[in-house]
Amino acid sequence: MTQEAVVTRVFPHQMAEVAVARTTSCGGNCGSCESCIFQSELKTVAFNRCRAAPGQRVLIETQSARIYGAALLVYIVPLLCFLAGYAIAYLCHLPESGCVAVSFSALILGSAAIVAQQKKKKSGEQIRFEIVSFLE
Repeated sequence: MTQEAVVTRVFPHQMAEVAVARTTSCGGNCGSCESCIFQSELKTVAFNRCRAAPGQRVLIETQSARIYGAALLVYIVPLLCFLAGYAIAYLCHLPESGCVAVSFSALILGSAAIVAQQKKKKSGEQIRFEIVSFLE
């Protein structure tokens, strides 16, 4: 996965801080709707093999599998917990309200387990960015 970024700071050991424009699902024209509550740019650290200087526009790259894996973990696993909780409760012949309660409990427990696992893991397997080329 590649994105355009601007180098904001340079660090030792060929590292640099880059600012990446956050894209939106509505097309990115935030001036027309003003409903976005998040900042429009993200800052992250990237390996600076091109030796880019502050202010330069660059192309950064990361492994797509890491991004998709994180999305799967955050969005799909809790949904699967929710559906599995409902199915188990249904197979145990609980009433509809019991099935709903068990499914939401499974959703909460699954989400809590993911958060706890990620806090325990800390920064061992962070998504790494690399500056691969200059733009302009």
